[in-house]
Amino acid sequence: MKSLFFKEINAFFGSLTGYLILALFLVALGLIVWVFPESSVLEYGYADLEALFSFTPYVFTFLVPAIAMRSIADERKNGTWELLRTSPLSLWQIILAKYLALVSLVVLAILPTLLYAYSISQLGDPPGNLDLAGFFGSWIGLLMIGATFASVGLFASCLTSQQVVAFVLGVFLCFLLYFGFTALAEMLSGNLAFWIEELSLSYHYNSLSRGVVDSRDIFFLLGMIWTFLGTSILILKSK
Repeated sequence: MKSLFFKEINAFFGSLTGYLILALFLVALGLIVWVFPESSVLEYGYADLEALFSFTPYVFTFLVPAIAMRSIADERKNGTWELLRTSPLSLWQIILAKYLALVSLVVLAILPTLLYAYSISQLGDPPGNLDLAGFFGSWIGLLMIGATFASVGLFASCLTSQQVVAFVLGVFLCFLLYFGFTALAEMLSGNLAFWIEELSLSYHYNSLSRGVVDSRDIFFLLGMIWTFLGTSILILKSK
């Protein structure tokens, strides 16, 4: 399992595509946080990183499926999936190793954003004037959303042997889970609208972004992760 985990990491960085995906992600965030006038922290005038946490889920909708699209689809296309299944690893161990590799790549992608917190803290008046509880609550929420999207991307990769198709399916599902239920709830009213909104990833992410790490939000996101991983197992067994 450990060797498969490092194999996935090496495979991602073994081509120019992996570096290009991470570079585009960091450049996009850098432009959003520091350059674009509508979202720039320098134009905002407050020691706050709301722009980072507001726009990163949008970028994640494309980034994480791009990272995950090759996980299973590439194995099946190249004919190495059958070889992998003959290894001593169980199907759960294979899926878990690939999933943990995806989460590690997501963490690696958002790790440089911690420098943003330090920069904003030093630019504040007085220096160090930054809501650390709100920042780390939002950062944990961002990490959980990335981990959830990773399970969705892995699920999409199990549905097809074509990476591009897996990417499109992953983007669609991530978009639906993050924005779709909220949009549907806005068209309804009463308790039904509230229940539907609670199914949205954005609802739980916004709750974490307030700086209060609620166990209900964490358990919901963990439940989503295990649901998609379990469904991936069922799909692969049926194939």
